[in-house]
Amino acid sequence: MAKPKSEWPGKVLALVQGGNIDAAVAQIKVAPTVGDVTRLQALLAKLPQNAALAQLNKVVEEERALLAAPRLHRSP
Repeated sequence: MAKPKSEWPGKVLALVQGGNIDAAVAQIKVAPTVGDVTRLQALLAKLPQNAALAQLNKVVEEERALLAAPRLHRSP
């Protein structure tokens, strides 16, 4: 049985559509997986572009890069 995809991208998209960009950025900073961030990025690409969304896209890209990067150490 396939594992269901996370609801996280849809919930963050709802924050963005509601105009709560600060809360969306806070959620992106604690994103569960790189796959979730990638799905959010695809959802954001479908929205009409504006200055706030351009800044949010930059945050999403930075977080995706950080999550995808290899870790230098493991936490205990």
